[in-house]
Amino acid sequence: MQSTEALHAHLQDLEQGRYRAMLDGDIDAFIALSHPSLTYTHSTGVVDTLSSYVAKCRDGFYEYVHLDFPLDKIQVLGDVALLHGRMSGNIVAGGVHKSLNNRTLSIWSMFGGEWKFLAYQPTPIK
Repeated sequence: MQSTEALHAHLQDLEQGRYRAMLDGDIDAFIALSHPSLTYTHSTGVVDTLSSYVAKCRDGFYEYVHLDFPLDKIQVLGDVALLHGRMSGNIVAGGVHKSLNNRTLSIWSMFGGEWKFLAYQPTPIK
């Protein structure tokens, strides 16, 4: 059994790896971290599945230029982990440069003995 501190550190590493994969354009790493039933909501309200999000990334629709993504709180409830944080930075989406400043909720779930990225919900900070 993993200590709470060790589990939180592991989840933080996974979340950082997910963002790093996005920044590096490493689609295979992103897929490896993701649950097959991923629901990825964007700050615009657009919702992607794992396959639709990956297709957009492969097609160059999303280009992550710079992101900061500090975590504020991690809650583990059985086989589900809620990671509350912030995400700010610059991206290109559909050829349009955008600045992001969001509160975020990333949900990770135990799947096949591993933690997998299950859902994402950013909320713009005005």
